[in-house]
Amino acid sequence: MDNLALTRAHRLITVQLVVAAALGTVAGFLLAGPFVAGFTGALAAAGSWAGSAYARRRAYAQFRTECDAAAEDGYAEGLAQTVLIGIATYQAAVFPIEPGSVSGEEAAARRRVAYGISAYDGLPHQVRSSAAAALEAIDHGLDPEPARRALRDLATTVYEQRGR
Repeated sequence: MDNLALTRAHRLITVQLVVAAALGTVAGFLLAGPFVAGFTGALAAAGSWAGSAYARRRAYAQFRTECDAAAEDGYAEGLAQTVLIGIATYQAAVFPIEPGSVSGEEAAARRRVAYGISAYDGLPHQVRSSAAAALEAIDHGLDPEPARRALRDLATTVYEQRGR
């Protein structure tokens, strides 16, 4: 939940406290005078404060749950994008536009990076399996077309995982 929603929730709780105390004071004054007005106002304020404290705890727990879920989703989406970029750079090293433009050491380094980031625990299963298929297609790299298709499938899988 964003800060605007938290601010609104605090304002509503504050308004509830003030209205409950005011209504208790007015009711006490109308029923029995100023002494009872003070007593009922204080009693109404204490009751609404206790109720709003309970409601606030529940609201904060829900806010925390939603924020944690959003952070986890963002982390998984970021990892999936990183895997896609890493595998795409590895494919570019295996199938360069200009033959001989990528050294064997650079291709090996890109391969290590692609395999390393594909093994992260936070990746969704679909992205992990699609990444494995793309890496396998690139590793058997005699023909670039199956590797391109596998990378396209990986990009589609990463796209489909957004916002889940």
